[in-house]
Amino acid sequence: MDRREFTASLLAGGCAGMCVDLALFPLDTIKTRLQSQQGFQKAGGFRGIYAGVPSAAAGSFPSAAAFFVTYETSKTLFGDFMAAPMAPVSHMMAASLGEVVACLVRVPTEVVKQRTQASPSTNTYRVLLSTLREEGLRGLYRGYGSTVLREIPFSLVQFPLWEYLKSLWSWREGRPVHSWQAALCGAFAGAVAAFVTTPLDVAKTRIMLAKAGSSVARGSLPSVLYGVWRSRGVSGLFAGSVPRITFISVGGFIFLGAYEKVRHTLL
Repeated sequence: MDRREFTASLLAGGCAGMCVDLALFPLDTIKTRLQSQQGFQKAGGFRGIYAGVPSAAAGSFPSAAAFFVTYETSKTLFGDFMAAPMAPVSHMMAASLGEVVACLVRVPTEVVKQRTQASPSTNTYRVLLSTLREEGLRGLYRGYGSTVLREIPFSLVQFPLWEYLKSLWSWREGRPVHSWQAALCGAFAGAVAAFVTTPLDVAKTRIMLAKAGSSVARGSLPSVLYGVWRSRGVSGLFAGSVPRITFISVGGFIFLGAYEKVRHTLL
C-alpha cells in the first residue's frame, strides 16, 4: 500500500466511524441498557439517551481509522501470496488483525461510554475519573479480551460476506459497484453478523458494566455466557438483538458506504 492509499484508508475509515457512531448513538444506548444486569428501566430506560456520547466521539475516528488501515494493508499483503480462490481467507485474516489493533483504541472509550449509558445520572468525565481511581489503567481495558472475541467472529462473517456480495454484484453488472451498492451489501452483511454474535456482545457488556472485583468482572467469556443462560435463558443471550441488528445493519450501510465513497473520492 502506497502513501496515497494509506492516507485514503485512514481518513475514509475515520470519517465513516464518526458518521455511524454519532448518527446511531441512541440505538446503542438502548441496546446497552437492555443488556445490563440491572435491567432496562433501572439502567435509565429512555432517559438521557445521549449519555456517553463524548466518549464515543473521541474514540470513533481513531479506532475506525486504525481498523481500515490495518485491514487494507493486511489484505494487500495476504493477497500477494494467496491464490484468488483463497480471497475470503485473506479477508478474514485481515479483518481479524484489524479488530485486534482497533480494539486497543476502542475498548477504553467503550468502557467509559457503556458505564455512562447505564448510569445517566453521571457524566463521561466522572466515569473516566472514577474508573482510573478505582481500577487504574487496567480498568479501562476491562473486557478487552471479550471485545476481541466478539469482534473477530463478527468480522469473520461481515467482511468476507461484504467483499463477496460486492464482487458478485460487480460481476453481474460488468463494472465496479457504486458506493450505494457497497452500502447495501454492508447493511446485509452487518445484519447477519450482528445476529450471530449477539450472545458475545451480551457477555462483553456484562463484563464491562460489572462492579470491580465481582465474579462477573473476573469471569471468562464462557462463564459469563453460561451465567446469562442460567438466569435468563436463550432470550437473555439475545437481549438487545433487535436494536443491535438495526444499529449494525443501518450502521453497515452508513459505515461501509461512507468508507467506499470517501476512499474512492480521495483516490
